[in-house]
Amino acid sequence: MTTEPAAAGAADGDVLRVEHVSKKFGAVTALTDVSLHLAKGEVLALLGDNGAGKSTLLKILCGFQPPDSGRIVLNGQEVTLKSVDHARELGIDAVYQDLALINQLTVYHNMFLNREKVRWPLLSNRAMRREAKEHLDAMGVKIPSVDVEVARLSGGQRQAIAVARSVYSDAKVLLLDEPLAAMGVKEAAMILDLVRDLKDRGEVAVIIIAHNYGQVLEVADRVNLLQQGQITFDKKSSETSVVELTEMVVAEYRRALEERRSASGPG
Repeated sequence: MTTEPAAAGAADGDVLRVEHVSKKFGAVTALTDVSLHLAKGEVLALLGDNGAGKSTLLKILCGFQPPDSGRIVLNGQEVTLKSVDHARELGIDAVYQDLALINQLTVYHNMFLNREKVRWPLLSNRAMRREAKEHLDAMGVKIPSVDVEVARLSGGQRQAIAVARSVYSDAKVLLLDEPLAAMGVKEAAMILDLVRDLKDRGEVAVIIIAHNYGQVLEVADRVNLLQQGQITFDKKSSETSVVELTEMVVAEYRRALEERRSASGPG
């Protein structure tokens, strides 16, 4: 089976382009030559097995780690991401599995975490509460109340709060790290609906890192497969299937198994 190069189809209007990015950690090569592109309002599923390099790529894109080589182009301009805060200032934000929420704080306080509204010397709780409710309602996020502590929410609701907070802070590129991990069917459906809503609004481009091919194919416009530090597959979701993606991963596993057997020699 042949696939198109990952950079194929990239357009001048892409909000994000990654070109020939590599990254090593001592003797371990995490990324060898990664290129991908993301259009405004597009949802890209980034798939791959454990150790494929997905987390490393995510950390580079959100400014947590610098690449060893290659470049990142944001809205047509090459950028050097100096830190996570710098990436956020430029409109790139990530939602990790730990969500970076404080369980003991209310929903609206979490929505304004590290950017609280202050009417010296007090917090403007009334304004934060009102704006948080308006934003969550506009995004269709269903929770009991913005006054409830985050610890009392379900996993899906907490994930939705973390996503909504990034969107509210004017993120134009949103990186979701395994947003459906360890979630039940109903909670996963809630997050997928939220991603669909973002796509319909067309204001935020999303990269979803995931293991569950079936779930992300429902919402993704395009699929990239990351294998051994490289993008080996780039297709529209409508042109691929769970079966095709699974076959590619199984083939990779079999190759690795044969290489291991060959290296160990007879017996």
